[in-house]
Amino acid sequence: MIFIMEKIGHEETDQNEAPEINTTDLPELSQLSSSGPVAVSVTRAKQLISLYTITQNPFMTHLKISNPIVLPPLWVRCDGSDPEHTYWLGAEPLKTGNKVTGINLHTVTCNGPIADKTCFATLEELKKAHKIRHHSSVVTTKGFAQYELMRSTALEDTIVESESNIYIDITWNSVDKILQTPPLTSTATLNIRLALGDPRSPIYQLYRELQFLLVLAEGMKTGVTEWPEPLEPESPVELVQELLDDLKSKLDGFNTAVIKNDPEKVKCDTAAVDSSIKSLFSERGELDFTEQLWCKMRRSVTSYQDLVECFTMIIKSLKCGEIQPWIHQGSSSLLSKLIQQSYHGTMEAISLTGITPIKMLLEIGLDKMKKDYVSCFIGQELATSTYLDYFISSSVGLQEQIHRVQKLHHMLEILVSCTVFLQFKHENLFPLTQSCIKYYKENPLDEKHVFQLPVRPAVVNKFYQNEYPQIWRVEISSGHGQREIKTTWQFSTSAPVEHMTVNNLGFLCDTTINGSSEERVHFIAIAKSSHVHFT
Repeated sequence: MIFIMEKIGHEETDQNEAPEINTTDLPELSQLSSSGPVAVSVTRAKQLISLYTITQNPFMTHLKISNPIVLPPLWVRCDGSDPEHTYWLGAEPLKTGNKVTGINLHTVTCNGPIADKTCFATLEELKKAHKIRHHSSVVTTKGFAQYELMRSTALEDTIVESESNIYIDITWNSVDKILQTPPLTSTATLNIRLALGDPRSPIYQLYRELQFLLVLAEGMKTGVTEWPEPLEPESPVELVQELLDDLKSKLDGFNTAVIKNDPEKVKCDTAAVDSSIKSLFSERGELDFTEQLWCKMRRSVTSYQDLVECFTMIIKSLKCGEIQPWIHQGSSSLLSKLIQQSYHGTMEAISLTGITPIKMLLEIGLDKMKKDYVSCFIGQELATSTYLDYFISSSVGLQEQIHRVQKLHHMLEILVSCTVFLQFKHENLFPLTQSCIKYYKENPLDEKHVFQLPVRPAVVNKFYQNEYPQIWRVEISSGHGQREIKTTWQFSTSAPVEHMTVNNLGFLCDTTINGSSEERVHFIAIAKSSHVHFT
């Protein structure tokens, strides 16, 4: 726990008035105004830090504090108006057991935005300043760098950016110079956050197929279905009739009723995946009757009446024995049950009213998509069927089944992105898959979740070795334990302090939306610490 102190709203405080501090009020000091956090002047912040330090000093007996307590660290937002551009002041009690022996004081300054990348202090200058400031003879250095490996920028003609991002965090010891490219012996962690629905995704067509499932599910819940625009010029009745006619013409006993895929007749969404990931997502060898039916209907249905007419035709053909379609084993959909019953010449009566037609289409689509995803994960030896049972179980309600299929799609998006953009092989895709599966067995769908994967820098260094990092910092330290003192120097391409307002920045600190020739600017932040001992 820490306390963050800031100004409430835009109220002005008399700087000459001696402030009073009440420790019982501190947890409430982080309330934010509607316009975001508001900082105080550095002078005011120093007063508050001084008062905090006094309350923690056990030798201030004249204050007559009856029940002294060790407070959590205090950080005060500063407005950066001083010559050093201070944006944070902090104080943290140093303890031995339950006794406070001193205070660790922190200062965070920041300069920027700056376009000139040649005006940095050298590492030797930073180390020398640290030694002089803290009377140290020996210092150690530790580096950190963060690189963006993939970012979905704003779509054309829109200012809304996707939240998808793949970046890598790298740490290493013994820094050689400022902005040093991390050595291959570093420790690296890949961070992956992918939002669904980017039209540039190699599996966007699968996403659209999944969206149609969600449309049907919403229709079941609300009674109102917002049908998407058809993707086929022919009506669903015409397409289903073609499928039935084809079955009738081929009917010559059960063995010859197995229908092989004809890509010219059945447009399946799995066939529309980008060619760059064919090795990862290959089309299944055979689609059964219900899956072919789904592919035709989902691309053409535009009304509830379409569903009623199509299923009426199918049920009539089944009852008359005109067709004996082949279906996969294990399907739990109502239509599959009717087809199985038709093999024995008896079928239960079905009333195509209410939500029944929508539910029938939803079920066959759900069955097909489950098989699509499972085929991908198992075919690439990324998971076993047992490990995927949770995601394809039909023992839960339809809404929960759809939710779990959404998780499968999110996992596939992650794997595809790493395959296409980072050229990952099985050795990296397998542990990433296991990590995603473990997370989604225990948590709801979360497109903002950052999945992490430890990787060797050599796997991805070609993507960043000639690039400027988004964040690069060096930590210079001396001393040990509670007597350790640190100086941190950081380069970043975005403002490292959230309360640096537009007025502070002066101008936008990024490239233009369309990635034009504006030079990217950067910020330099320095965090310093020092100890004040009470004994």
